[in-house]
Amino acid sequence: MYPVFYAQFLKDKRKPLLILTFIGLSILATLIFGNSAWQTNTTVAVFATGPNAEEIEQKWVKLLNKDNENTEYVISEEGEAREQVREGKRDIAILLMEQDYRLITASDMPNIQLIEQEVHKVFTEEAQLQAIAGSADTAELREEIDRYLEKPPLTVKIKSVNGGELTSHNMGTQLLFGFTLFIAMFTIGFKVNGINADKVSGVWNRLNLSPVSKTNMYTGHLLYSFFIGFFQMAAVFLIFEYVMNYEIGPLSLILTIAAVFTLSSVSLAMLVAGFTKTPEKFNMVYPSVIPIIPIISGVYVPPGVMDNPVFTFIADLFPMGYAVEAMMDAALFGADWSEIMLPVSLMLLIAVIYMGIGINLGERSRR
Repeated sequence: MYPVFYAQFLKDKRKPLLILTFIGLSILATLIFGNSAWQTNTTVAVFATGPNAEEIEQKWVKLLNKDNENTEYVISEEGEAREQVREGKRDIAILLMEQDYRLITASDMPNIQLIEQEVHKVFTEEAQLQAIAGSADTAELREEIDRYLEKPPLTVKIKSVNGGELTSHNMGTQLLFGFTLFIAMFTIGFKVNGINADKVSGVWNRLNLSPVSKTNMYTGHLLYSFFIGFFQMAAVFLIFEYVMNYEIGPLSLILTIAAVFTLSSVSLAMLVAGFTKTPEKFNMVYPSVIPIIPIISGVYVPPGVMDNPVFTFIADLFPMGYAVEAMMDAALFGADWSEIMLPVSLMLLIAVIYMGIGINLGERSRR
């Protein structure tokens, strides 16, 4: 086992560029998508038509932007706003009227529903104030309500189940975990593919004639694949924790989940290697399948968005969804060892099943 492990180590020692590149990609992807795609404000174009269009726009833009931190509503020309939606430069524009609104959109993205909820809430509140005020100006009534709510007679506080502060979901942290695990799967797969490369080149047969047993040959390859994959993820997490000052939760728990995920990923790669038989076929199948896993597992979107039962069933066959779920529970909600046992156990089950099938398929082809 040790000679095989050491031989794989010497290959990466002579050419460490691949591992360093993957570590850099994990950090770069998180910084780009984690900080920009989910933390920038959304800008929505609004416009009105008719002789009193300017008055309508000023009234509703002020109300729409009040107490709104995530979306900015800006006045735009009608033709420009419609053209941008038509060309896909904007997801949505809003036609404002005296007492109503219309959505101008060419897609059905999830953020459109969120924007519609915000706009509907503002128009509903204004309609309620108008009904109370009658013919009077609603501005005075709104100011009176705001003054009253500064010291309300009854307040409501939302807390978590255990009595602590309610933690909001952090997509930046989820993408950090997702990209790190995703890129590590490529490293692991390419290392496991060394088994097929040795079998095709004849090295495997020559090692069979040496004192090294077949079990030791498999163990050496798979153990090194585990080592290099876990090293890559641990390096990324340590850099984010101690160099970039990211809050990624209890490090011991995160690294334990990463170790179990690495074992499952090695087994998954071994399963693909057993099916494909040759390094060339592996390099065609594995890089084509792996990018689909984080998509169907809902790693790139907030919880609850990916609810297709078919995709959910397929995602349950892979370890990434379980690993991200366990890491997010530990990082955001302070989950302890007992609370992450279910996803960890499922990853271990995947590891045992896939490893057994993969080695059996690899050996059967040689017979």
